Amino acid sequence: MSTLLFDEIVFGPIHSRRLGTSLGMNLLPYDGKVCSFNCIYCECGYNEDGRTKTELPNRKNVKAALEHKLLKLKKENVKIDVITFAGNGEPTLHPHFAEIIDDTIELRNKYVPEAKISVLSNAMHIGKDSVFNALKKVENNILKLDSANIETVRLIDQPNSPTYNIERQIEFFKKFEGNFILQTMFVRGSHKGQIVDNTTEEEINGWLDIIKITHPKEVMIYTIDRETPEKNLEKVPLEELKQIGKKVEQLGIKINIAG
Repeated sequence: MSTLLFDEIVFGPIHSRRLGTSLGMNLLPYDGKVCSFNCIYCECGYNEDGRTKTELPNRKNVKAALEHKLLKLKKENVKIDVITFAGNGEPTLHPHFAEIIDDTIELRNKYVPEAKISVLSNAMHIGKDSVFNALKKVENNILKLDSANIETVRLIDQPNSPTYNIERQIEFFKKFEGNFILQTMFVRGSHKGQIVDNTTEEEINGWLDIIKITHPKEVMIYTIDRETPEKNLEKVPLEELKQIGKKVEQLGIKINIAG
């Protein structure tokens, strides 16, 4: 596939299916992808197709780029709902992620105090104190869990750590004491001859059990919306997502559905 890449530090604003008018932040190379997952549905393509020797943007440049953009939006009277860390891979991999979050909070408070700060993360690195503490400071720390089954996670998300396991992730989620948003991509199809489907009754029941245990303040569920590197994938119908969402609501948890 032709990889969708964000070619600057600050991009947008764009309309997010889940977050509204979003100003994007990319802490990763502008000409490649850096991620600790290699999801078969990632709009940025596979990691091996996005290799780069470009250095990550430094903290000073990130702050300057964000301030420049916020000043421009203020001058043009453009309103944003959220500043969102996403970009070409996993934002928490940046070695100065925590300090950049502090800078972003400072600039947000100065220029767009009504806007929230969101981080879209695969959650692999929340065991690191600096990442965990930084995520606790933002309004929307949106953490991925696509399945309660490790084999399904290895098939769909392909984490690059052989020690990645669901039990450890659950313990990390619990440390947030409910102050996080769980996000899940639901998808069907096949990958390298294996069936892909995290919407079966067994999958959903296991996933709901984790929601009960970790009790996030919100759950975001969605399905594919753009070209995916694995061609044998298909969207899950919106009506099915709504049925899954009802099960979450029955647990007393807010649901956000993007079909």
